[in-house]
Order: sequence, then structure tokens, then C-alpha cells
Amino acid sequence: MTSDDAWLRAMCEAEAGLARAQARVGTVPAPAAEVITTVARDACLDTASIAARSRGAANPVVAVVEDLTARVAAIDPVAAEYVHRGSTSQDVLDTACCLVIAQVVTHVRRDLAAAISALEDLADRHRHTVMAGRTLTQHAVPTTFGLKAAGWLHLVRQADVRARTLVHSGLPVQIGGAAGTMAGYLEHARPHFDRLPADYTANLITAYADELGLAEPVVPWHVLRTPIVDTAAWCTATTGALGKIAVDVQSLCRTEIAELSESTADGKGVSSAMPQKQNPSLATLIRSAALQAPGLASTLAHCMLAEDERPAGTWHAEWQPLRECLRLAGGAAHTAVELVTGLRVHPERMRANLEITGWTIVAERLSAHLTPQLGKAEAMRTIATAARSGGTPPAALEGLCEPADYLGAADELVQRALDAR
Repeated sequence: MTSDDAWLRAMCEAEAGLARAQARVGTVPAPAAEVITTVARDACLDTASIAARSRGAANPVVAVVEDLTARVAAIDPVAAEYVHRGSTSQDVLDTACCLVIAQVVTHVRRDLAAAISALEDLADRHRHTVMAGRTLTQHAVPTTFGLKAAGWLHLVRQADVRARTLVHSGLPVQIGGAAGTMAGYLEHARPHFDRLPADYTANLITAYADELGLAEPVVPWHVLRTPIVDTAAWCTATTGALGKIAVDVQSLCRTEIAELSESTADGKGVSSAMPQKQNPSLATLIRSAALQAPGLASTLAHCMLAEDERPAGTWHAEWQPLRECLRLAGGAAHTAVELVTGLRVHPERMRANLEITGWTIVAERLSAHLTPQLGKAEAMRTIATAARSGGTPPAALEGLCEPADYLGAADELVQRALDAR
């Protein structure tokens, strides 16, 4: 979906969509638009040739238009006159870029949906599975694995909500012409009317967006790069959300913790040197993607500093980091499905680890019970002294030391996460 061929197909579709839109507003003959569309969809352009010729214009669109026009002319010379009419290279490539993004994000959303379903199941099944909550690497208070999974679920749902917004309203067609005034489009349209309709510009923008299933821009965005930055932000947030799951899985898969493990299969998690190991390889791949995406997104954010009405270099600098961002998000989402659907939870190990710190894992609870008698500061000192000395809690509080009885609103919070669907 992000290959060179995919980008070329998207550029051809952008050209075809423009011809169809211009036919809808009466400035391209409908038969010409049909021929252009047919050729554009069937065209198998020479990627290597276009790449070599792209150096001259510093973008591939000039070569694409040349080849597409030649192929249309071979079928219908009249229709060839209407290829790329009024447009400019950046109109085509930016529109193609949004087509590629939309396709990738739509595909990723299918994986996110599968991950969400698996996380909903984990949260519900383990809503009463007690484990040690850890803060700053240490045992803190009891929690449940269901609540941890509910937190993961919330993050992935947020990524999906951002994806939906991006696809539905954040990816506009680009239609501005040479310097963002649309003058070329209007000038080519004038011979078709006694007087150019007052609503021609708005109708053309609407028709183009509708033909390609993209959003309508308010103004041309040649140097207003919000759609690209929004995409980069989504890639970062999505890989980050999945990366959070990955780092938790890695921590809980440690030999000395062993509360979780990844699914096993031939060749998965193996070491080239240590035959006994079962590495969390899926989590490792996801974390790797999450670590790379922010740097690429930073490059794309810098490209917002696009000068004048068309930029030299900033627009061009977006292409490769954007493609890598999309690939990382797609790979992380696909791998996350395999991770969370096959994740193995070990409640008995979670319970055993709770016992490591004994009664002190509910020290917060004991302190709260002593506060009315001793005051907050003295209650904290009393419990802290007992905990640090390895002593026992005050006899009157021994009945409050069961971790499973100190879970606060964990179950209610899990339900809130499940209901939020």
C-alpha cells in the first residue's frame, strides 16, 4: 500500500478523478474523462523510468503525466488534451498522498478493531485477576490484570477514533494550480461557458473531493501542511499506544516475573545462541516501531515551515518519512493483533508475586485506617516503620491485609472501559 507502484497508481487516480470532476462541472467531455479513467486504472507505468526522469523536475508527476498522456493519446488523441488540465505537480502528488494515507489508515483500522476485540475479552475475563500494581518499578498497591488490559483497550480505541477522524475529514484533495489561486483551472474552463458560473470554483472542489472520497479543502494547502502533520501525529499516537502494551508485556514476561508470556510457535521468540530462551519477539517488534515513529514525525513537523506559495525542499522532504511512518503504524497494528490475541496470562504467578512484599502491598490501606486515631503523619510513620523493619502490622489491622480486598474501583473502571465502546 505504500510501495512505489502504489504511489504511481494513486497519482494516476488523482489525474483520473480530476478529469471526472471537470466533466461533472462541464469543462471536460464525459467520454474523454471515461477514457482517461480507464487508462489510468489500467496503466502499468515503468517505475524505474519514471524514477530516473523524476530527477529533472524534482518530483515524479511530470513523468507520470507524460506517460499517462501518451497512453491516453494512443487510444483517443482528443481525450489526451484533457489530462492534467489546469493542474500542477503538487496538486497531483498531494492528492495521491492523501489517497495512500486513506488506504493505509483504513487497513490499519481493521487490525485495530481486531486488537480492540481481543483487549475487551482480556479486560472482561481478568477483571478479578489480582496482581501487584507497580509504580517507579516497585510494588505499590494491588490491582487487576483486567484493569491493566482496560487501559490498553482505551489507548487503542483512542488511536482508532483519531484514525476515523483523519480518514473522514482530515485528508483533503489538493486543488490549487500553479500558485494556489486555481487560475489555471478557471482559465481552461472559460471557453466552455458564456460566463463562468459564480459557483464554479466551489463546485469543482466538491466534485473532485467526491470523486476520490477525500475531504474538501477550504483553501489550497500547498504550504499549509496540517494533513501531513496530522497523519504523522496519528502514526506516533498509534505506535505509541501499541508500544505501551508492548513494554508492559516485556516487563511482565521477564523470567523472574513471568506473569505473562507470548504465544509460542516454531521459530517464534528463539535465540540464535541460547536454546532455552523464549523471547517476547512480538512486543519487541511493536516497541521498535513506537521508538522510530516520533523521530520521523518530527521531520514531518519541520516541513510545516514551507515558504511562499509553493515550497522548495520541504514538500519533497515529506515523502520518505511519511511512507516510513505509515509502514511502522501498519506493521505495529498487525503485530499487535497477534500479540494480544495470543497473550497468555498466568494468574497463579501474579498471586505468587503479590506475596513477595507480604502485607506491605496494602500499607496504604492500613495507614488510612489508622489516620482517624493517630493523624495522617503519625499513621504513615507507624506503618512505614513496621514495613521497613520487616515487622507485622498492628494486630487490629491484620484482617485488612488481603490484597484481593483492596482493589478500589478496579472492577467499576473496567466496566467503564467496556461500556465506552
